[in-house]
Amino acid sequence: MLRLDKTAIQTDVHKLFYGSSGKLWEGNEWIETNGLGGWASSSLSGCNTRRYHGMLVAATKPPTERMVLVNKLDEIIVINDEFIPLNTNKFREAISPQGYLLLTEFKKDFFPEFIFESHGVVIKKTVAMVQGENTTVVLYNVLKASSSFTFKLLPLISGRDYHSLHSANEEFNKKCTFENGIFKTKPYASTPEIFISIPNAALREDPNWFYQFDYAIERYRGADCEEDLFNHGTFSLKLNAGDSFGVILSTEDPTGRDPFQLFEIERKRKAQLLEGKSNNSTVEQLTLSANQFIVTRSENLKTVIAGYHWFTDWGRDTMISLPGLCLTTGKFDDAKRILKAFAESVQNGMIPNRFKDGNEAPEYNNVDGTLWFFVAVYKYLQTTQDRNFVLNEILPILKDIVDHHFKGTLFNIKVDEDNLLHAGEVGQQLTWMDAKVGDWVVTPRMGKPVEIQALWYNSLKIFASLLETNSQSQDAAAMETAAEKTKESFLAKFWNQNGNYLYDLIGEDNQPNDCIRPNQLFAISLPFQLLEGEKAQAVFNCVEEHLYTPVGLRSLSPHDQNYYGIYQGDGKRRDASYHQGTVWSWLLGPYLDVMMRVGGDHAHRLSKKVITNFTYHLEEAGIGSVSEIFDGDAPHHPRGCIAQAWGVAEVLRVIEEYQLS
Repeated sequence: MLRLDKTAIQTDVHKLFYGSSGKLWEGNEWIETNGLGGWASSSLSGCNTRRYHGMLVAATKPPTERMVLVNKLDEIIVINDEFIPLNTNKFREAISPQGYLLLTEFKKDFFPEFIFESHGVVIKKTVAMVQGENTTVVLYNVLKASSSFTFKLLPLISGRDYHSLHSANEEFNKKCTFENGIFKTKPYASTPEIFISIPNAALREDPNWFYQFDYAIERYRGADCEEDLFNHGTFSLKLNAGDSFGVILSTEDPTGRDPFQLFEIERKRKAQLLEGKSNNSTVEQLTLSANQFIVTRSENLKTVIAGYHWFTDWGRDTMISLPGLCLTTGKFDDAKRILKAFAESVQNGMIPNRFKDGNEAPEYNNVDGTLWFFVAVYKYLQTTQDRNFVLNEILPILKDIVDHHFKGTLFNIKVDEDNLLHAGEVGQQLTWMDAKVGDWVVTPRMGKPVEIQALWYNSLKIFASLLETNSQSQDAAAMETAAEKTKESFLAKFWNQNGNYLYDLIGEDNQPNDCIRPNQLFAISLPFQLLEGEKAQAVFNCVEEHLYTPVGLRSLSPHDQNYYGIYQGDGKRRDASYHQGTVWSWLLGPYLDVMMRVGGDHAHRLSKKVITNFTYHLEEAGIGSVSEIFDGDAPHHPRGCIAQAWGVAEVLRVIEEYQLS
């Protein structure tokens, strides 16, 4: 359990609003998800600091088309006619009210809990989401009170796409109903109905716009940052010491539903996720976080949200994450449904790079996601021994993929005469280093990237092993021969004799690129190694010296002239630094894979130290989760998504695989 006291909370809020050494960073946040792509989330202070924060963010066409429906529930207690706000809001000119000053404790075990104290009243607030529904439950418990008092709630509503912001307008539907403790409204024709269940409360209707909420992180990122929200009125209840009540926010009619029963169902569900796990806080937090990324794509299929708050499901991220999210946690059926979802979407021998919002066609502009699909299938089979599914349903898909790669497919992806895999087209970013600003591809890597060769070699070896398992020995032998040719060419062309490490790329002009990047690790970390012995050790030493940080690996050596040490500024500046020095948490997975392979007698002890040095991060940014990226320069402030699937997955995977807890 994570617990922060009043001093820690106020220090965090000061960093968020006023900056640390003059440079704002994201501060601490919490998120609860619903298995559909929706969430409830905010900052630790309760002040929304991103456009993506909200108490009910619904995936209207799971897992996409998310809408921010209820942005906030502002809370006020009234004692002897004195109004005491518990909420915190930031406007353009002020932080008002400053309810975070009354927040004495924050706890995160299964759910985020907030303890407020003022004038002898102590209230606990707990937030949960219902799995499989666009429903948020908020529980309030009066722990202490010397006399009765009034508790007021002000729902603040927009009803907009989660990427956009909301301004006061005449089209907004201000009508609402409140009957039998259930409030109902529908902001726009395009939004779902919003239901708020507050039993035993009275509603004083006083419809008003609240203007110019200012989102600190959006402002810092150079984006539009102000929003107007609508409030229909104020709910009031009389409370005493020992009283409890629950609020249900939902897109479904909550008539007859008990918020405490819904909460208990969620508590039991989360407890079951930890059954059989070691009594280790790090493993427990990562296991609970891992479950948040697995979501429904259709009635029988699952997928993986790449990161909260703004990503949908990406093929590359999904395949890299699958072993840690599903196989490590025993969610084998989810793994199968995920593999099936992407197998059914293969076109031209490629899995989708990402599924887009709405009914737009998937994008296929990637070279590595399809190859990671082979690795995910291989690990699934190793773990589950589900030969029937893999051989009958997946193997034909793998054959189609391999055939397309040999004869050539989109974006000039084609096996060259040397049996290495070429990929590249002007204006396209095909590897995981995929930042693009307008027509500018920041790291194009056209030609033969090092990790693509490692993945291609593994794909051939995996395909060969599955053919052999399926009694197709002649075909298997042909694939083994192709894999061996790939290995020979790789060893001949990618070793940087002067630097004693692997080139990152053999370019279109057949010239090697000697940038020191983490991609070379995959020649050693994947199931079938391309490099062993002294050269493998040399690669690890190079990465350790130039790229390792406690929270992940830098994407470029700090000695490179193109290195960015701080991920900041507007969109163009951030994208320019995204893979040019920025630290990526997910790379701790392959880093520890290689450490365990080359580290000898001390490998386990050293790997355990790497995890120990990392765990402080679970108490910052997205509490209990793993951030997408970090500054390349110390102190490595967390940036990007507050909860990233492959960051959580890879750290959890190596902890469990190598028993590092």
